[in-house]
Amino acid sequence: MAKSQNTFNKQENEKKRLKRRKEKLERKEEQKLHPSESGLDNMIAYVDEFGRISDTPPDPLKKKKVDASTIEVGVPRREEEIVSPFRNGRVDFFDDSKGFGFIKETGTQEKYFVHVNGLLQQVKEGDTVTFELEQGRKGINAVRVKKV
Repeated sequence: MAKSQNTFNKQENEKKRLKRRKEKLERKEEQKLHPSESGLDNMIAYVDEFGRISDTPPDPLKKKKVDASTIEVGVPRREEEIVSPFRNGRVDFFDDSKGFGFIKETGTQEKYFVHVNGLLQQVKEGDTVTFELEQGRKGINAVRVKKV
């Protein structure tokens, strides 16, 4: 006679599966008998006007009417400012042999790279200059640099 294919492990696994199924059915029946203990009402959370989370709904008497046409979606429009493309600054460092240097802008103290190809006149350290900014391969560069 052949031995049964149902090993002890298989029998135990089957018992566990049946037990879990029975427990699930019992929980389902319990929820049907006591629906108020579990359900959507206990899962809802409300946020008050101060951003705090609570389980009580907001008072309908405190509700404010908002005119939807006054809501502006997106970034508010700014009035266009006419800004001169020329900026003022002082040559902070310039190396004639290598052909580059840096200009420090007068108002913001930002430093900008300048190459000899961006010069309209010869400059040296300490000169006051006007310049424009342009996006270069490695960042913003000062171009069209002139002495003042």
